[in-house]
Amino acid sequence: MGSGKVTSSSEPFDFQGMRVTVAGLGVSGVPAAKVLHARGAIVTVVNDGDDARAREQAAELEALGITVRLGDGASLPEGTELIVTTPGWKPDKPLFLAAEQAGVPVWGDVELAWRLRGPDAAPWLAVTGTNGKTTTVRMLASILTAAGLRTAAVGNIGVSLLDVVLGEEKYDVLAVELSSYQLHWSPSLRADSAAVLNLAPDHLDWHGSMEAYARDKGRIYEGNRVACVYNVEDKATEDLVREAEVEEGCRAVGFTLGAPAPSQLGVVEGLLVDRAFVENRQKNAQELAEVADVNPPAPHNIANALAAAALARAFGVPASAVRDGLRAFRPDAHRIEHVADLDGVAYVDDSKATNTHAAEASLAAYEPIVWIAGGLAKGATFDELVARSAKRLRAAVLIGADRALIRDALARHAPEVPVVDLDRTDTGAMLQAVTEAKRLARPGDTVLLAPACASMDMFTNYNQRGDAFAAAVRELGA
Repeated sequence: MGSGKVTSSSEPFDFQGMRVTVAGLGVSGVPAAKVLHARGAIVTVVNDGDDARAREQAAELEALGITVRLGDGASLPEGTELIVTTPGWKPDKPLFLAAEQAGVPVWGDVELAWRLRGPDAAPWLAVTGTNGKTTTVRMLASILTAAGLRTAAVGNIGVSLLDVVLGEEKYDVLAVELSSYQLHWSPSLRADSAAVLNLAPDHLDWHGSMEAYARDKGRIYEGNRVACVYNVEDKATEDLVREAEVEEGCRAVGFTLGAPAPSQLGVVEGLLVDRAFVENRQKNAQELAEVADVNPPAPHNIANALAAAALARAFGVPASAVRDGLRAFRPDAHRIEHVADLDGVAYVDDSKATNTHAAEASLAAYEPIVWIAGGLAKGATFDELVARSAKRLRAAVLIGADRALIRDALARHAPEVPVVDLDRTDTGAMLQAVTEAKRLARPGDTVLLAPACASMDMFTNYNQRGDAFAAAVRELGA
């Protein structure tokens, strides 16, 4: 971990008279264009699409005096001094290649929010990772609130950082979820402390390679002031800490599901304990909470709680607030959510497990399992997931467009596991899937929806898929 002094001004950036191109409309492009225009920038918005929604948004911006070019997101407007992009635009788009050749910087909406902070801005405690970001950020906010601090869970969690930074409400500290897309376009972001929860292949079509994906995740550590929090069980996260340039005195702090070494948080005899933010950490440890205080106490969720606790402790939060915040926390829907018990069988909705890394964590929390899986694979392979989870499986029920990939992996690595392959992709397939799972399950089993795939082949999103699962369980239990 580098120890060079990294500074970042808290004085808001001056956009007066600056020619700024906003790349993309949507939920982040429109507010970015309005904010820049209000601060005196000469704004041009470019957008690939030219549909009814885009025309409606364009009319709204043009009424303010903002230039909008629909169906033309490739060329760099003449005189552009800065591009502000929406997160979804890939780095290899012609617009950005032209900007690079012209020496024009590119920011994302998070970078814009960072640059617009006032001199008394609240520090950011930032979280990224392939899985668990939202849960960890919401746990962190709950802990900070329990400590009596004015805070909010913001960022990729669905609450715009621009709105928070420019709003009238004052905060002591912000719990910030950041995606790899957002971090890619945030060159000057400097968090007070930050955590990378885990790293697994994801969004490689956007980043181009696993190395580029990891590099963008690692940007969250740049310039950290107090602590870089990493996952002891995921060496790639520690490697990112070692590569980061941070403020003098910033520490590397690990979290582990085992007993913690000095400068780590971990688990001892059913307790979450801290050996990082205590006096004489070579000998002492501070009890923070019981494992039972984590809801639900699945292994990967305990890891989330430890990461949240590490960030909170880095900010000076007392141990009692960690306990009270974790007890008060309630997870979002469709994240290892217990739906019901029917005839001695537990039914659990983890529809949010949309990739193999998340599904493996979910499968590790239960045994024996009747597994409901499938959907859009997004290029994923399933051999490693099935091989690691095979001993936990009572049976599998497969749905969705790419279910054959999971079926073939089961045939190779768990041939003794009964498999029901439902050859249908309509939404009614979920009731049949749950019915088949109920038939296969025995008392003491868990029927687990952990699809390891995206949902859009059958459903609008993972929320609708989870709702369909819960509705099917309730129908069978009626």
